[in-house]
Amino acid sequence: MKITKAEFVKAGTRPHHFPPETMPEVAFAGRSNVGKSSLINSLTRHSKLVKTSKTPGRTQTINFFNINDKLYFVDLPGYGFAKVPLAVKAAWGPMVEGYLKHRPNLRALICVMDIRRGVQEDDLQLIQSCPYYGIQPILVFTKADKLGRNAREQRKREIAVEMNTDPNDLLLYSSLDDIGQEEMWKRITDITSL
Repeated sequence: MKITKAEFVKAGTRPHHFPPETMPEVAFAGRSNVGKSSLINSLTRHSKLVKTSKTPGRTQTINFFNINDKLYFVDLPGYGFAKVPLAVKAAWGPMVEGYLKHRPNLRALICVMDIRRGVQEDDLQLIQSCPYYGIQPILVFTKADKLGRNAREQRKREIAVEMNTDPNDLLLYSSLDDIGQEEMWKRITDITSL
């Protein structure tokens, strides 16, 4: 997809903070250190659209980005390993759940995981919650460039067996090499009817 516009719109923690529901939304969720921000920057070809950090847990609000005036990318706070106060971490669950529950224009949840670590327990909980919210999950495994081509495909098959799913349901991605970018956009456009 050709990106002509990609800009930060708004950040919030409660539904009344969020922008009006005028466009389809695709949300990105994952552990704090899986490269979620880099993934969004890579997809939009804007290296500084979403702030990246070596310190996990920097995203503490729900952040909305306007893509081509046709779609919102929504960056959700990371979970798992994050160096933030316990009170902040405890507030993330209800905040994210409130977003997932009350955004009828949310079309897909991109569940971002590190290919080397596979699916963790909290990833599985997130994926299994998607049908409850009526959201289509897209399973993306980042940092694919860390493995050679054969090792990537082998790892993909292993994860598919662990998840009892078709390997074609899993998308491998690299923000550095643009591995998976075209297929990722295809899945997003198919779900959002862009």
